[in-house]
Amino acid sequence: MTGAAPVLISVAVGRRADRGDGRRICMTFRMSVDQRERFLAEPRVGVLSVSRPGRAPLAVPIWYHYEPGGEVTISIEGGSLKDRLIRDSGTFSLCAQRDTLPYAYVTVEGSVRWDESPSVEDRLRIASRYLPAELADRYVEDTHAGAVVLRMRPERWLSTDQTGMTGALLADQGTSPMT
Repeated sequence: MTGAAPVLISVAVGRRADRGDGRRICMTFRMSVDQRERFLAEPRVGVLSVSRPGRAPLAVPIWYHYEPGGEVTISIEGGSLKDRLIRDSGTFSLCAQRDTLPYAYVTVEGSVRWDESPSVEDRLRIASRYLPAELADRYVEDTHAGAVVLRMRPERWLSTDQTGMTGALLADQGTSPMT
């Protein structure tokens, strides 16, 4: 790494950006359909958001399951605040992010279908993304009573991947974005 100060870049998505030193670069933060679906399919703790009357939206961390081209599946306690709010609105959004360099996120939203009698396998598919097999089995067994599974096919997507910007910033310092 050189002793040079980092170059700050003003970035306009998909447009030319001023590097601050008179040179201009062009970059985009857009993800392709394949990139955003693969990103969402990686095991990440999501943030579920749902509207609530007269207040800011409820935003809570949640485990989920997703396979490219499929539905986002979550498991919640029936009758909980999340359940009641989602039933009232018929929709929710989910954001999954990478909170280390290079930063990225995918947010999806869509209409919901309820499974009032979810199978142990459905719930295990979610829990096993986040827990070792033995703990996932126990977690599902201990929390199965009263659980409902919600399925949402993403209808709207927002996504950003700052890999290009991070690489450009660090290249001036002789550093890799992944170190």
